[in-house]
Amino acid sequence: MAQDWRLFQGGATKPHDVKTWPPAPPWRRFGDEARREGEGRDEACGLPYLISDEDRDVVNMALHLHRPLLVTGRPGTGKSTLAHAIARELMLGEVLHWPVNSRSTLTEGLYSYDAVGRLREASFKRRADESAGSEPDIGDYLRLGPLGTALLPAGKPRVLLVDELDKGDIDLPNDLLTVFEEGEFEIPELARLGEGKTVHVQIAGSRDKAGITSGGVSCRVFPVVVITSNGEREFPPAFLRRCVRLDLKQPGEQQLQQIVTMHLGEEVGARAQELIAEFVARRNERELATDQLLNAVRLRSSGVRVDHDVLDKLFRSLNEVDA
Repeated sequence: MAQDWRLFQGGATKPHDVKTWPPAPPWRRFGDEARREGEGRDEACGLPYLISDEDRDVVNMALHLHRPLLVTGRPGTGKSTLAHAIARELMLGEVLHWPVNSRSTLTEGLYSYDAVGRLREASFKRRADESAGSEPDIGDYLRLGPLGTALLPAGKPRVLLVDELDKGDIDLPNDLLTVFEEGEFEIPELARLGEGKTVHVQIAGSRDKAGITSGGVSCRVFPVVVITSNGEREFPPAFLRRCVRLDLKQPGEQQLQQIVTMHLGEEVGARAQELIAEFVARRNERELATDQLLNAVRLRSSGVRVDHDVLDKLFRSLNEVDA
């Protein structure tokens, strides 16, 4: 391996200042560096999204039918990245991201209300000025979630990424059905204020606020909803019936070559054929993601000698503790 590639030596090594920090891979750039290069992390960068003609047509079916797109596939097949590719190409703004876990609920996706904070603020104001008698604006304690923001009325749809729905509670897909079918929801805390009352509420992913009248939110055009699943469990037939389904396959050697070239350049991609073949051979025996191949190619292009020991560490199976 290159003599100076190890920044950290361990043992009795004295503290030392690293004069030149290694440059980040294109998919791990943040802040000013990302903006300067016109790219960011993998899902946010402006690289083309590789998709087969058949899969592209399925995406367009969902767009024309105004139905959620349920995307399944193994890790690293580009499920989440697809939502960002759609938003970027069709100029639909920033993707609204809802990462689902076992505690996620429909209400969390729609909105959140800090009732305790509002009561505390009201109590503080009363103590500070007994004569004022004013209550805090309820809108300051409400925030629309990603799904709620996506359903705001607008001339063009927002893109909503519901990530890893299969990790959620078993009832969550059924809970989503009514919202997906009707394209609207109610915020009871605002509906109780009376008909015609407009309250401005902060939206997800922004400091901007949206006016909500009579506590109801109803979309003008259905959002582009991309739902990802790793196939960890089955969804109810009623939910599947309301989705357009896309199963992304793992990329073959030719597509992997294109992916490496897009991310790391033609010169690096031309020298990656051996690593790509090794990756595909190991992927046939264990669960691997394309990111792991990119990591290996990037290390080698940085001067690291990527031998079998290094590959064993980089190409560890995703579903095993020890591979």
